[in-house]
Amino acid sequence: MSFFNRRPNYNKVEAKKNQIPGGLWTKCEDCGAIVYNKTLEENLEICPKCGFHFRITPHKRIEILFDEKSFVEYDGDMISSDPLDFKGSKTYKDKLKIAQSQTSLNEAVVTGEAKINDKKVIFAITDSRFIMGSMGSVVGEKITRATEKATEKKVPLIIFSGSGGGARMYEGMFSLMQMAKTSAAIARHQNKGLLYISVLTNPTMAGIMASFASLGDVIIAEPRALIGFTGPRVIEQTIKQKLPDGFQSSEFLLEHGFLDVISTRKDLKEMLFSIISYLEV
Repeated sequence: MSFFNRRPNYNKVEAKKNQIPGGLWTKCEDCGAIVYNKTLEENLEICPKCGFHFRITPHKRIEILFDEKSFVEYDGDMISSDPLDFKGSKTYKDKLKIAQSQTSLNEAVVTGEAKINDKKVIFAITDSRFIMGSMGSVVGEKITRATEKATEKKVPLIIFSGSGGGARMYEGMFSLMQMAKTSAAIARHQNKGLLYISVLTNPTMAGIMASFASLGDVIIAEPRALIGFTGPRVIEQTIKQKLPDGFQSSEFLLEHGFLDVISTRKDLKEMLFSIISYLEV
């Protein structure tokens, strides 16, 4: 049999394919490049082709930003109740259980204290994987408590926001109240002359953007983050006009004066350290 008449042994080819483990590659949401997961991890979850910043977990952010072994968690065992006994296609209790299982978190925010180059800070980090990072009673309470501890200890407060969900509808008015509660706590912190830095990640939207996320003495954003109150499609449908290119992106908002600076994830630790060193009381 000539070389050109040979046929591949499909059983062997299929066996080799089955030996290749899945989950080795990730497609970039922005440029579409296929990136090896190990490369992505080594690059702090930033696409090496276009610089797009993938979403990361709170504990990954803690690992990147804070001094080793300096993290002390606050209120980690706090869990939401179901004040409205909400029922739909899934109950609120079921949604909470699913989110807790998927994220290994009890709620959509991690709070605590840590050090940046030996400077103590108190922080909160929301997680968009947990019911879209929406703010219910526990998220609001944890952020408020962390803010009040920062005021009591007279240290800078940093909140890393990432939410596509705003106020959590399953808790109704209990959730909406958290916007005012967190904002009031931050106002008391700032009235003492203490520093609050707000870091906006992709996405930061709705009730979170309309409360604590927009109140920073310094507002930083990661590149190409979606930031706003409601999504661009809803706005276009409402005003019946085409929005400008890049509307609600970090770059658009920096150009129009809403942000102070855009920082890549790789540079953020040193930027935070510089701001704190210059501005803290």
